Amino acid sequence: MIADKILYNLNEIFCPNDLDRPLRGAEMKEATILKNGYIAIYGGKIYEIGEGDVPEDLVGEETEMVELSGHVATPGLIDCHTHLVYGGSRENEFAKKLKGVSYLEILEQGGGILSTQKATQKASFDELFIKTKKLLEHMMYHGVTTVEAKSGYGLDWENEKKQMEVVKSLNENMAVDLVSTFMAAHAIPTEYKENPDAFVAEVIEMLPKVKEENLAEFCDVFCEKGVFTAEQSYMILKAAQEHGLKTRIHADEIESIGGVEVAAKLKCTSAEHLMVAGDKEIELLAEAGVIGNLLPATTFSLMAESYAPARKMLDKGMAITITTDSNPGSCPTANLQFAMQLGAFAMKLEPTEIFNAVTINAAHSVCRADKIGSFKKGKNADIAVFEAPNLEYLLYFFATNLCTHVFKDGTLVVEERQLRNADLFREEFFDINEAHDQKDKAKKLKTRIPMYLDDLMRAEENK
Repeated sequence: MIADKILYNLNEIFCPNDLDRPLRGAEMKEATILKNGYIAIYGGKIYEIGEGDVPEDLVGEETEMVELSGHVATPGLIDCHTHLVYGGSRENEFAKKLKGVSYLEILEQGGGILSTQKATQKASFDELFIKTKKLLEHMMYHGVTTVEAKSGYGLDWENEKKQMEVVKSLNENMAVDLVSTFMAAHAIPTEYKENPDAFVAEVIEMLPKVKEENLAEFCDVFCEKGVFTAEQSYMILKAAQEHGLKTRIHADEIESIGGVEVAAKLKCTSAEHLMVAGDKEIELLAEAGVIGNLLPATTFSLMAESYAPARKMLDKGMAITITTDSNPGSCPTANLQFAMQLGAFAMKLEPTEIFNAVTINAAHSVCRADKIGSFKKGKNADIAVFEAPNLEYLLYFFATNLCTHVFKDGTLVVEERQLRNADLFREEFFDINEAHDQKDKAKKLKTRIPMYLDDLMRAEENK
């Protein structure tokens, strides 16, 4: 077979072990590191990886050869927990945080999620689309090729749907895959403060529409003191499963109130945060096979000391990931590399454990491990390339983006830290026929067509 494209002379290639399930415990220390490696791509898929000289039978006249000496390649990074679509920002709360006002106190004062709710409800689809697109571009610069994105700043059907439609449209229009999560159970709206059960019932009523309109694959709930109880969380997630949605739960972030027990009982795909999880909770998650999505940048941003006990989780045989929690309040960042570096510096995870966490285990967290997360033959050629002599250097040399190239389905989308082919409608790559096809598709799917697409099409047709 003649390859379409070959990346070669790579210092190292990080190859996670692909066991058709998440890596657990000591398994996360293991991976294959190829030296002086090459990656052959055919039809947007991984065809072959190896060490040393590229085999002659892979190379033809049309094969694109990409020389990458001085670089390390990994599977495309996967950010498996974000709150990406929102209006406004919350830097006005920063001074309060510096003075020691807690996250829950800010929420009780009408700030936090409720503040973002108001800004998101006021924002148009196009405003949210453009804002979120910029965040995704930052993520791509840092080597991310797949992102989970939650709703949860609408808190009513109209605005929750608006957020999920933005995710759906971006997934169709950008060279990054988005996995949508419905999270109307993110906060109790002010008007339901005296009767939160009524809002729980309203969230449950939204679930059939989420499924029917194909707006999300997962459902998540914020199980926390002052937000949703364990009982309410169970009701919502159980109903979500009955409607065919996969489930996650924010649990044991600030206080432990039973969210882990809900995750274990329902066998959720993942439990999020787990900053205050104890031995009993960790054992429950390990036994139930629930992935722990850990968010060290949130602990950092909250100026807290309660980093999730990652080492203890691995000692007890859990599967874990590292992810950003990108959001406007408790973790305003789009830099997964920074979260990974905190995984090393604050959580004492080793480089191999961290890269397994953001590749193969994160792929399992978003239920895409059959397509992404490793260099197994036939998987999508999602590849992140870093300017570094070895894997360890990527965590040792912190707070600096070392990602130089990103390939999505074998197509170069970041080159020398610049976006290229990042989305279908970027003007320098604009194709009027493709645009019309995409617009027709959007109409059939009844999704909103981005404002700038119409502008570009009019400009092209008026030439």
